[in-house]
Amino acid sequence: MAEAPAKIRLDKWLWHARFFKTRSLSAKLVSGGHVRVNRDKVSKPAHAVAPGDVLTFPQARATRVVRVLALGERRGPAPEAQALYEDLSPPEERPNVPSAPKYEGKGRPTKRDRRKLDLNRPETLD
Repeated sequence: MAEAPAKIRLDKWLWHARFFKTRSLSAKLVSGGHVRVNRDKVSKPAHAVAPGDVLTFPQARATRVVRVLALGERRGPAPEAQALYEDLSPPEERPNVPSAPKYEGKGRPTKRDRRKLDLNRPETLD
C-alpha cells in the first residue's frame, strides 16, 4: 500500500515556523479568512498543508509569501523554524524616512543648554 503524504494542520505549522507567538493567534488569523494556500482562501485552521504548498498571509504590516519545505516535529528555536520554509516575499522598500527624529530645540533643554541660557541672562534683579 502507498503511504499518504505527510501533512500537518495549517495553524500548527504557522506556530511551529514561529510566524505567530501562540497557536490560538495563528488559528484566529486562519479562521478570519486571511490566509491563502496555493492561491485558495482557507478559513479552517485544520486545513492540511504539505511540503511544496505556498502560503500567503499578513504579518504585522507586511504580507508574507512562503513555501513550505518541511513540516517540523516541534516548535523549536528560530534556526530550526527557519528551515521549515522558504521566504518568497519581495524585499521591503522603505521610503527615505529617518529612523528617529532629530532634536530640533524642542522639549526639555540639557544641562549644557541651561548653562548657556544662564550665561546670557542679566545678573541684576530689579
